[in-house]
This record gives sequence, C-alpha cells and structure tokens, in this order.
Amino acid sequence: MNTSASQRIQSIDILRGLVMVIMALDHVRDFLHNDAMLHDPLDLKTTTPILFFTRWITHFCAPIFVFLSGLSAGLAGQKRSRAQTSSFLIKRGLWLVAVEVVLITLALSLNPLYNMVFFQVIWAIGISMIILGLLLRISNKIILPLGLLLIVGHDALQYLPQPKNVVSTALLNILFTARFYIIPLPGNHFLAFLYAVLPWTGIMLLGYAVSAWYVNESHQKNRRLALSITGFLLLIAFILLRSAIGYGDPSPYVSQRNITGSVLAFLNVSKYPPSLQYTCLMLSFGFIFLAVTENSHNRLANLFKVYGKVPFFYYVPHFYLIRIVTIVVFFASGYTVKNIISPNIPFLFRPATMGFSLGVTYLFWIGIVALLYWPCKWFAGYKQRHRGKWWASYV
Repeated sequence: MNTSASQRIQSIDILRGLVMVIMALDHVRDFLHNDAMLHDPLDLKTTTPILFFTRWITHFCAPIFVFLSGLSAGLAGQKRSRAQTSSFLIKRGLWLVAVEVVLITLALSLNPLYNMVFFQVIWAIGISMIILGLLLRISNKIILPLGLLLIVGHDALQYLPQPKNVVSTALLNILFTARFYIIPLPGNHFLAFLYAVLPWTGIMLLGYAVSAWYVNESHQKNRRLALSITGFLLLIAFILLRSAIGYGDPSPYVSQRNITGSVLAFLNVSKYPPSLQYTCLMLSFGFIFLAVTENSHNRLANLFKVYGKVPFFYYVPHFYLIRIVTIVVFFASGYTVKNIISPNIPFLFRPATMGFSLGVTYLFWIGIVALLYWPCKWFAGYKQRHRGKWWASYV
C-alpha cells in the first residue's frame, strides 16, 4: 500500500474526535439538563432555537461515526487478506455487541439487575461489522450496491402494509424501523432497541467502499476532490428531497409561521431510523470535512485527534464519568435513597426534574470532555507502543 498512513488517518481521527466531543454534549444533556426528561428538544411546539440546535448538532455524530467505522475497516483490510479482515470484523462485531449489552447498559441505567438492556449505536456498529465481515466472504463487489440500497430504499417500507404477526413486527423494528422498540421479557426485564440495524449497516458499507479512495497517496488531490464533490452532491440531494421530492423521511417538511420555525422544521429530519434525508445531510458535512482537514496541523485539529485516536477508550468511560457526576448532583440536590428509582425512567439517580439550565449543562460538558483529555492522550501513546498486541484492535 502506498498511502501515507499518517496523512490518511489524520483527517479521519480529527473528524472522529470532533463528533465524539459533540456526542458527549447530548449525553450530558440527557442526564444533567433539567428539561431533558420532560420534553423532546426537537419538538417545535416546546423547544427553543438554542435547545433545538443543542440536540440537532449531535445528529452528525452517529452517522459519521458509523461511516468512519466502515472506512477504518476498509483501511485496516488493506493490510490483511480478505479472509483475515472478515474474521477480524466478525470477532470485533461480537465484542462490541457484548460491550453494548454489558458495559454501556450498566453505565446508562446503573441498574446491576439489567431490568432494561439498551441496543444503541455500539450494537448497530457491532452487527454491521458482522454483516460486513460475512459479505467479504462473498464478494467485495456487492458491498457498495447493497449499502446504497439500504440507505436509499429502507424509507420505502413506510409505504407498505405493516405486519400483524408479532415475530414479523419485532424483526421489522429491529432490522429497519426501531425508534424505541421495547420487547418485554419475563421477570420485569425488557430489551430496548433504539437503533434499527440495517439502515446503519448501509452507512458502514458506504464507508468501507470509500476506503478505496485512500489506496494511493499519489491520488490525494483526486481523493479530496471526490470527497468534496460527493459532500456537495449529498447536500444538494438533501435540499431537493426535503423541499421538492418529499421521499426519504417519515416527517415531511411543513412551513411554519415564521422564518425561524421554518428553518428548524426544514432541518428536523429523522434519526431513528436514519432517514435518507437525514443521512444525506449529515454525511455531506462529513465528506467535506474529510476533504478540507486532510493536511490540517493546527491546535484544534491536534486536540480532536487525541480523542479520535482512541474512540473506544473515550466512549465507554465518558458514560461512567457522566453518571458519577449525576450521582453527585443527585445527592447535592437534596434527593435521598428513596428517590433513586423514578417512575417510567429506566435510569437510576435521574429524577425527571433534576438538573440545571442549558448554560450550566454546557459547562458540565466542557468539564467532562476536558477531564478525559489526558487519559485519552496517555492511552493513545500506550496503544501505539503496543500496536502489535492482539487486544490493541479491540479497544
């Protein structure tokens, strides 16, 4: 492979670090904003512009992170045989699903009995990696067409009759349409599917296909041009789909009574599952960002690279750090042991009315991200020194 790895990985790490920092804002808001458990920040009837964009800006995180996971898998595959890449992706996918079920669920709920198990973005990435690994055993040629079919075609399911069979309904939700799909189990236990797998798989497959653009460093100018053109085409596609065509989102655009409301409504596309309009808008900026940051060496880029080099090490601890802060705030706010469990809220130590203003929530976000900077920087160096170890590819 002739690619300069440092140059290639740099832009990927910068973008991945940026979206992970932004992602933490949404998670901090969930647990520390005083309105998070009461109202949907994207509900145009109750939100404010600043609250709307606080939530909306984090919409970039999941699709770009999944896309970069596919892109990174493709880059790693350039150093391995197809069989080795397939085996690695399947094993890492299984590992990520286990992490979601055991570590992330516990961090979210703080419930050691696991009454509710959450299946979110790490689960979607894990299953998508398994699917990608299996597809590699068939043919590379089907990856891009299948990815595009899943991204573009899954929205058509909303026009089809819904199944009446319980099993078919469950499969449809888990694979394609889940928003917050609950499966009850015996003994007051539940499975909560927030991320429908296959639309996210399509995004990962697209990322894997784009990795072919990074094969040769001599093609850097062509790659940057291709990334830029693709980004702008996706943005144009979003505008056309949203304003004129209407396909690609379950909530069509409806003009509001004022300009601000109309802008919010135009941008208010569906993440659960990721609609075509949503995917076009969010990935458009990802493609453009990759193009413009390929040779970035400024302080801000270096800051984001620290987080982007160790996404797993950042992702899991950041939830636990947020929840430690939540517990401290819980008792500091005057709540007692009898308030640990709140009705209809699966998160312990999270009463519906607990929390702070949005401004204070932003300060907590900055503080939590800052606290993770030095551990992430240390672990990036440690991982680099042990890059030949088998475990280094899993954390």
